[in-house]
Amino acid sequence: MASIAESLTIALQHHQAGRLPEAEALYRQILQAQPQHPDALHLLGVIAHQRGQHEAAVDLIGKALTLSPQRADFHNNIGQAYRALGRFDDALSSYGRALALQPVFPEAYYNLGNALSDLGRIQEAATCFWQALALKPDYTEAHNNLGVVLGHDCKFQEAEASFRRALAIKPDSSEACNNLAGTFKDQGKIHEAMEWYKQALAINPGNATAHSNLLLAMSYDPAVDSKTMAREHRRWNERHVRALSSQRPRFANRRDPERQLRVGYVSADFHSHPIGHWMVPLLAHHNRAGFEIYAYSAGVKVDQVTCCLQASTDVWRRIAGMSDEAVADMIRADRIDILVDLSGHTAGTRLLVFARKPVPVQVTYLGSWSTTGLSTMDYKLTDRFLTPPRGSEWFSEKLVRLPGGFVCYQPPHNAPPVTPPPSSATGRVTFGSFNNVAKLTLPVVALWAEILCGVPEAILLLKDRTLVDPRQQDRCRGLFEARGVEARRLELLPATPFPDHLKEYGRIDIALDPFPYNGCYTSCEALWMGVPVITLAGCMTYGRYGVSLLSTLGYSQLIADTPKAYLKIAVGLAKKCKDLAALRAELRPRMAASALCDAKAFAQGVEQAYRSMWRRWCGK
Repeated sequence: MASIAESLTIALQHHQAGRLPEAEALYRQILQAQPQHPDALHLLGVIAHQRGQHEAAVDLIGKALTLSPQRADFHNNIGQAYRALGRFDDALSSYGRALALQPVFPEAYYNLGNALSDLGRIQEAATCFWQALALKPDYTEAHNNLGVVLGHDCKFQEAEASFRRALAIKPDSSEACNNLAGTFKDQGKIHEAMEWYKQALAINPGNATAHSNLLLAMSYDPAVDSKTMAREHRRWNERHVRALSSQRPRFANRRDPERQLRVGYVSADFHSHPIGHWMVPLLAHHNRAGFEIYAYSAGVKVDQVTCCLQASTDVWRRIAGMSDEAVADMIRADRIDILVDLSGHTAGTRLLVFARKPVPVQVTYLGSWSTTGLSTMDYKLTDRFLTPPRGSEWFSEKLVRLPGGFVCYQPPHNAPPVTPPPSSATGRVTFGSFNNVAKLTLPVVALWAEILCGVPEAILLLKDRTLVDPRQQDRCRGLFEARGVEARRLELLPATPFPDHLKEYGRIDIALDPFPYNGCYTSCEALWMGVPVITLAGCMTYGRYGVSLLSTLGYSQLIADTPKAYLKIAVGLAKKCKDLAALRAELRPRMAASALCDAKAFAQGVEQAYRSMWRRWCGK
């Protein structure tokens, strides 16, 4: 019979090789023989954490720490479980204790950096990654995550250098390729981004995150048509979903078409983010007699919007750090009737939960800028302007068009008043866009440059977080200078805190909507601040946000069908000072009285859609 020490050695070999059931069985055997064995308790807790059972991990590693309080690795690993639970104060304290006990501990610096990054403490996170690298220069993951936080801080050249160092150490790092691609995307270098996403997939075809990011980058490329986009979404489904959805699921949900329904919303953006803001009026106006609301929060940020959303739900679940399988099991155990995806293929997506079909009815909404491509996604919420019948046949989901529009905008209570058009004081028109520069494609630059040429002395004001970087500013100026627009006619602004952000709309006479990927929440902000938005109607969903918003408000005269018409509308409006002033004065009151701001009616429309979906399932 093997001794406890020998059993522990064999268990560790299983554990390090990823054979978790075999390792767990041996750890439990050790605890049967010696219930107070700290290593077995600790490592059993590590397995629980790896499986997404973070509460159990805290309990087991906590017991180990009562027996061996001076073990730095125990403190480090319980910190990992705390971080996954969103208990950041406990996580930071645990990493700090680990480093106090063992100052030469690069992994603890790395984990501390990740937790600080989660909290948005970017510069402190970067310092931790540098400290980890000082101790372990070939630490690929630290180079990679240093690049991530440098990118968040808009230090793009430094971020690129970090990712390339990671790749020099580990050329087959699919994650580093994916993150390098993200750096290019954030700068608006879409084709470079797409090539690196493809490289990430060549290294690891199962990297679903890189594949989703590729789809998002493709949406910014004007050369990508609907057939190409549909084909790549089908490829995503074949590669990442098919094996998970091979068995026909069975559901214990009661088939009563009129009973109260349990609806679950899944998102990483339940905070001050467009998705979080869109969800505030919907959740606040759900009819609790007919619907019980669950939220599955895949993010770690917590702010006032989070608290508002949490107060409007019946049950709030934290799923950050949990495996997709564990989340699917949780949702199944919660007996959710209708599960709603709010991310699509954007950051923080949990589409692989939906691939497992844990509920009878699955819906994609909001963050899903296109189809998901999932064979397991039943419906997509949209409206008649966003997805007209013609051209929408490539969606994998059944389209459900809401009656009054696909979103509801809740104006911020502290929005500043609408100001007169700035041109009335300056004598020159200011065009503007507060969209991210990834949408600043070459056709957009060419058309906007033509508009500026058609309105002498007009200025173009661009605002984006990345414009804090002088190199990014130089790049933007260079794009326009190559098309005959002098640098003095461009004004470039970085991100600013709210509500200063809204005040800066007072510096714009006319907002220009980018294409093929329109603005959405940004356009609503502009309209609420009295700034008319000119949009170009596209073929695909993400190119029709402007069409939907402006049609709902009754401003079809601001919608162009062709670039030539876009140019004509922009130049014509710029030359009509009285029309500009009239538009600015009427936009906010018209918007306030429109379906776009009628939260009660909007929620009723969504609920009617859910009820129809449920009745259809009950009738199967």
